[in-house]
Amino acid sequence: MKSLNRKQFSYLIVTVAYWAFMLSDGALRMLVLLHFHQNGFSPLQLASLFLFYELAGIFTNLYAGWLASKFGLKFTLYSGLIIQVVSLYLLSQLNENWSQNFSIFYVLIVQGLSGIAKDLTKMSSKSAVKILAPNNKEGLFRWVAVLTGSKNAVKGLGFLVGCALLATFGFFASLIFMALVIMIILICTLVLLKDNLLIKNKNTKFFDIFSKSKNINFLSAARVFLFGARDVWFVVSLPIFFYSIFSDGTVESNQKAFYIIGGFMSTWIILYGIIQANTPKLFLRKNNEKINLVEIGKRWNIFLFLNLLFLTVFILIFNKLILVKIVLFLGLFIYCGIFAINSSIHSYLILRFSNKNRVSLDVGFYYMANATGRLIGTFLSGLTYQLGGLAFSLTTASFMIGVCLCFTHLLKEN
Repeated sequence: MKSLNRKQFSYLIVTVAYWAFMLSDGALRMLVLLHFHQNGFSPLQLASLFLFYELAGIFTNLYAGWLASKFGLKFTLYSGLIIQVVSLYLLSQLNENWSQNFSIFYVLIVQGLSGIAKDLTKMSSKSAVKILAPNNKEGLFRWVAVLTGSKNAVKGLGFLVGCALLATFGFFASLIFMALVIMIILICTLVLLKDNLLIKNKNTKFFDIFSKSKNINFLSAARVFLFGARDVWFVVSLPIFFYSIFSDGTVESNQKAFYIIGGFMSTWIILYGIIQANTPKLFLRKNNEKINLVEIGKRWNIFLFLNLLFLTVFILIFNKLILVKIVLFLGLFIYCGIFAINSSIHSYLILRFSNKNRVSLDVGFYYMANATGRLIGTFLSGLTYQLGGLAFSLTTASFMIGVCLCFTHLLKEN
């Protein structure tokens, strides 16, 4: 078996640290969502619990790239893992005797810390790929796809783990367990990661984070609506819709609903990650024939729009429960595959359009746009479901994918 060189080993360590973080991130989302839904929170209140998480991501991505350019990617990676340990511990200290309003405020603040941790870790891991990957288009595409795809598969597993932990051990014990796991991963990363991952540029000014590249700006705008559209139906609407179908309020039906919700969402995200990781195999040719991934991305964006539009119209017309469940399961898994290909191409293009001297700045700016989309989508997920149910959430998502399509068609091949 061929041994790993230094860059490959560093890539492996960064990837494992990112996996561990995203496993806890996925589990935490389901723990918070289902625990507080059990406690009587409305869909809009549930969505509000994640607003600071997403809002923190916007500001974190703005300054994280700047911090990395000053102090290196190891600094931002370790900072993200440490903050996640702190946030999990603080959330475990939530007192059920507190008033609902104070509990919401407390969870908002702690979720904000977790959002900071997530985007520090994400920016660090994805920027590191630009430094560690082979210096060619095909190598970069493959390494980005593997990191991003495997991360999403692990996060999907985290959804199932979160539901299983909640059903088995309860909310508070699960949080302490996850904090200990992340702490162990942090210690291992500190010991094993030898590559400096430096992109230091002491002359970097804060306002350099804003990109002057039209492609990066258009791609970032498309990202806002691509992930906003996904989260409109995914974050609150779909889990609560499934909970309303599968639970009658008893302990036994609640546990059944937790496993069904966790099973569906984890399978969706795992499949998303697998397809994302294997996207290069669909488009990279062995004879080194040049491919235009910008144009390919545009075509797959159209497929995504048509899929969601069909699903939305079908559910608006046919409201029989059994039929809706069948169409939802099939339609959302088809959406999953098309969405994964779109996301994989976008994740590659941001690194393709950036250069090594400012990769952390461009990646930070791009994922600031991603966090903006998720913030909008999270809020609209609770609001649209409360106003008009899942059908309204899907209608809103269709409109947002249409806007994403417009920005994607403005991209130009370098």
